[in-house]
Amino acid sequence: MNKIPVTELKPGLKIATNVYSPLGGLILQKGKVLLPRDLDILRAFLISAVEVEESVQITKDDFNSTSSAPMTGKTDTAAASAPEVEHLPISALHEEYDRMLHLTKSAFQSVLAAELPIYELRRQLEALIHQMKHYKVLTFTPRNMNEYDYLYHNAILSSMTSYLLAQWHGLPQKDWMQVAFAGLLHDIGNTRIDPLILYNPNPLSESEVEEMRMHTTYGYQQLRKTSAINEGVRLTALQHHEKMDGSGYPFHLTGDKIHVYARIVAIADIFHAMTLNRRYRKARSPYLVLEQLKTEAFGKLDPSIVQTFVEKVTQFHNGMRVRLSNGETGEIIFTDRNHPTRPMVSINGEIMNLVKDTSLYIEEVLS
Repeated sequence: MNKIPVTELKPGLKIATNVYSPLGGLILQKGKVLLPRDLDILRAFLISAVEVEESVQITKDDFNSTSSAPMTGKTDTAAASAPEVEHLPISALHEEYDRMLHLTKSAFQSVLAAELPIYELRRQLEALIHQMKHYKVLTFTPRNMNEYDYLYHNAILSSMTSYLLAQWHGLPQKDWMQVAFAGLLHDIGNTRIDPLILYNPNPLSESEVEEMRMHTTYGYQQLRKTSAINEGVRLTALQHHEKMDGSGYPFHLTGDKIHVYARIVAIADIFHAMTLNRRYRKARSPYLVLEQLKTEAFGKLDPSIVQTFVEKVTQFHNGMRVRLSNGETGEIIFTDRNHPTRPMVSINGEIMNLVKDTSLYIEEVLS
């Protein structure tokens, strides 16, 4: 083995020992054949020297076949440890989503006069979930997005994301569909709120705020006699605004007194509420929202579920194109699991480390 200064490294050499960041994160694994971007990453982490195997070279054809690929080799970074994203067509997902949107609008608009068509909703929800392999939380956008339909879009997206979160958090399979229902129906109580209050873009009066908060109780009451859903779904409608520290409503519950379905849906609801365009508020960057969720995890949201959510949704994004807050576009090339919302971005050959440059953030995920 030879220890070579990073300034003298050349593509094609093979790493002889694991290379760690100053904070202990694994950057490159033993056996990794160096690519040009790997050299940029080593320099960005201020690594002075690495050990390489002697007399190891790869052919030009081998190098060309790997030089444009994402970083290989297993690392403990969230992005590099995941399988490569499959770029599959999502037209079937959009079609099932649009059917779900039509049915959800119809169901919500008629629920005050008729029973909730729960079995029709379940069939369409199952059809939508069947296409979930194409669903990427950070990048999926409904193709018929109307900001006046925010309530229905938030319901469906919260349902899809909650279904994934139930899996990621380790809930038994029997709970997955029920958690999806919890996401879909968590805000159904809003159908009983005066539209002048519900869609008011101005600050609400104290009495209007109290009326808005009643949507949790209204939702639970509407779902009490609905079949094919369990008590966790009903409690989610009641509890999704409760906070871990007791500062939420309507009952100021704390910690495990909040049903796990409600703790899951609360995270999905907040994420989509902030990343969807609304009549009075423009959508925010999903990466900024993830950072806010991590802040909210201290006392407000279940920290273990938030951690799982942030790690999973940022897991497959090496190679993705993004637009930064300064307007420049680039490609995510490295994500440290300790800072999953602030990856390294390559812009015209220059590496921007968002962990160090805190004035920048990812404004939009492009592809």
